[in-house]
Amino acid sequence: MSTQEQAVVHVHRDDIGSRMGMWLFLFTELLLFGGLFFLYSVYRFMHQADFHVAAKELNVLVGTFNTAILLTSSLTMALSITALQRNNKKLSVFFQLCTILLAVAFLVNKYFEWMTKIHHGIYPGSDEYLAMESGRRLFFALYYVMTGLHALHVIIGMVLISVMTRFTVRNVITHDNYVKLEAAGLYWHLVDIIWIFLFPLFYLIT
Repeated sequence: MSTQEQAVVHVHRDDIGSRMGMWLFLFTELLLFGGLFFLYSVYRFMHQADFHVAAKELNVLVGTFNTAILLTSSLTMALSITALQRNNKKLSVFFQLCTILLAVAFLVNKYFEWMTKIHHGIYPGSDEYLAMESGRRLFFALYYVMTGLHALHVIIGMVLISVMTRFTVRNVITHDNYVKLEAAGLYWHLVDIIWIFLFPLFYLIT
C-alpha cells in the first residue's frame, strides 16, 4: 500500500439509515401521543360540559404566546440547518442558540402557568381538585399529564440541540455532514407539532 493510500482514511456513513432510524423513533413518539389524544377524545365525548367549563380556567393568551414561541423556534431550527448547508457555521450556531433560548422561554412560561394553577389549588390531590365534578378532574389530570410529558420532550430537545451546537462548533457537524443536526431538527419539529395539537384541545375547546 502506498503512502498516499495509507493517508486516506475511509469513514463509513449511512445517512439514509440514520434518517430512517430517526423517522422510526418519531413514529413511536406519535403512537405515544396519539394514544393520549385518543384517550382525551373519549373523555371529552363523555364529559363535554365539564371539559368546556374547565377549559375556561386556562389562559388562552398564555397558550397563544407559547404557541408563537414554539413556531418561532421551529423556524430558527430550520434556519440553522440551512445556514450549515451553505457552510455558514457561525450563523448556524447562532440560530441553534436562539432555538435553545426560545425553548427556555417556553418552559418558563409554562412553569408560571402551572404555578398559578397550583396556587389556586387546581392540581391532582388537592381539596379544590377533589371537590370538582369528575369531568373537570379528568380534564385537569390530562392537562398536567400531557403538557408535562410535552415539557419533558422540550427539555430533551434542548439537551439534544445543545449537543448539536457543541458538535457544530467543534466541526463534528459540518456543511457536508449534518445528518445529526437534521435529526435533531426533526425531533424539535415533532415537539412543536405536538403542541399545535395540545393548544386547541386544552385552550380553545368549545
